[in-house]
Amino acid sequence: MIKTTARKDLFLFLAFSAAVLAMPWWLAPLGAGYPDLLQRFAIYGIFAIGFNLLFGLTGYLSFGHAAFLGVGSYTAVWSFKLLSMNVLPAIALSVLTAGVFALVIGYLCLRRSGIYFSILTLAFAQMAYSLAYSVLTPITNGETGLKVERQDPRILDHMFGSAGSGIPTPELFGIHMAGYTGFYFCAVLLIIGFYISMRITRSPFGLMLKAVKSNQNRLKYTGVNTRPYALAAFVISGLFAGLAGALLAVTDPLAGAERMQWTASGEVVLMTILGGAGTLLGPVIGTVIIKYLENIFSSFSAQTLHGFFGFLPDGLENVVVSIVGLFVGSGWNLTLGLVFMVLVIFLPGGVIEGISRLTALVTRRRPQGPGASKTGTAPNAAPAPSHPPGGPSPAIVPATGVAGATAD
Repeated sequence: MIKTTARKDLFLFLAFSAAVLAMPWWLAPLGAGYPDLLQRFAIYGIFAIGFNLLFGLTGYLSFGHAAFLGVGSYTAVWSFKLLSMNVLPAIALSVLTAGVFALVIGYLCLRRSGIYFSILTLAFAQMAYSLAYSVLTPITNGETGLKVERQDPRILDHMFGSAGSGIPTPELFGIHMAGYTGFYFCAVLLIIGFYISMRITRSPFGLMLKAVKSNQNRLKYTGVNTRPYALAAFVISGLFAGLAGALLAVTDPLAGAERMQWTASGEVVLMTILGGAGTLLGPVIGTVIIKYLENIFSSFSAQTLHGFFGFLPDGLENVVVSIVGLFVGSGWNLTLGLVFMVLVIFLPGGVIEGISRLTALVTRRRPQGPGASKTGTAPNAAPAPSHPPGGPSPAIVPATGVAGATAD
């Protein structure tokens, strides 16, 4: 059984890696093969994988994970400004800083559970957003946002003579993180994050997290303290969020307070539930769906709609464009809401549940072999022994599996 699970996990990991690395090819026919969108698929996929480790495994619903995303972005930009444009120090510092923030916030919020935990995380996220937007403007640059400038000190770059005279851009030992290079860098980190998530899920620690979600009170009655496990899951999830925030700054060296807003936290919740909470592939699938819909529907304008419905009579065309226009452009979130509502009503387990249902349906309809029986018995099985009418009945062997044994 263990070997079978290990083989399935290895196949899943290899298939996932191949699909991620081949995104520029198989997403090109769908109009999603350009680097900027692919980078967002990978970055927010990391964000959703980390969130799923908390919500999908333990059942703790956090509405404040965007705070760690923003902390990671601000830390990465400050690393670019003070130390070096090399992405490795920025990523390391971002993950570490987000982990410290997650430890403090998680320690305070995990004193409560259920809706009270969710409200506490939302409150902390909004506090972080307000601090970044107005109070800590010397650090965050307020509503303008923090960005890299030529006159920044960049101590390590000047020390090793790698500071150029042009516009500074993030790089990895001379390789600039732009275009498809930036995507593949994010894709490799996404694959690593997926592998870590898989190992955590299959480990005894992951089983304990699932037990916390299943029945936390029963664990407490048996003497198990569940708070350290929930706090560890919260911190690990915060580390993933900090990594995603750092990668946002790597691909676009700018950090703004909008990344810490409650809508960003709600978006990762939608990604996880849409794909399938508690599954390995679900968060990534939900990320791709939401970011793809955002890219497609938000690009539609009134002029585009008039061109699309130009075959209709003028009066009807204006009515149709005015109605459809509510669901595209700046109102594309209405389309996302409808898709999310339909999936939650008919597929509570997300897209992964839909795939499982289709697989089960195809398996049931698969024709049986020529020697198979509808009742599931072997074609050459010997008939059951019979006895003449009125004769003695055959001895019935009890269900103990031992001949001649008697039932208790």
